[in-house]
Amino acid sequence: MDEISLAVPRELAETLPEDSDEALMAMQRELDQYEGYVNAAIAEGENEAASAAADVLDRLEERWESYDGYIVELRAWGQSSIYAEVWCDFQYAVIQQLYDHEELSEALDRERHARLVDDGIRLSDAVE
Repeated sequence: MDEISLAVPRELAETLPEDSDEALMAMQRELDQYEGYVNAAIAEGENEAASAAADVLDRLEERWESYDGYIVELRAWGQSSIYAEVWCDFQYAVIQQLYDHEELSEALDRERHARLVDDGIRLSDAVE
């Protein structure tokens, strides 16, 4: 499996106010951590890579939900939500970049499905 490469999408950088260098650097540091974590796991094997990528996805989804909540709260208080919106979009963009790696995507889907079963979530539980 080939190593992954993650980047801050240009559209997000262009959305931020001009004095947002710190936010962009924070995004890049976060990407570097995710990329290093997943690439180290890729070197160990496909199962390890899928597990690491699933860990990253869980974190990204959790943060996505948090930032989405901040957007509503900031707007309710009459504050600018641009940073929360960009961070929310950033989480989604990283998720998409992980799924754009075809080999990793397939292994990642298998891992996430296996985790659902391990957690005891069944279709019959949802239907009843």
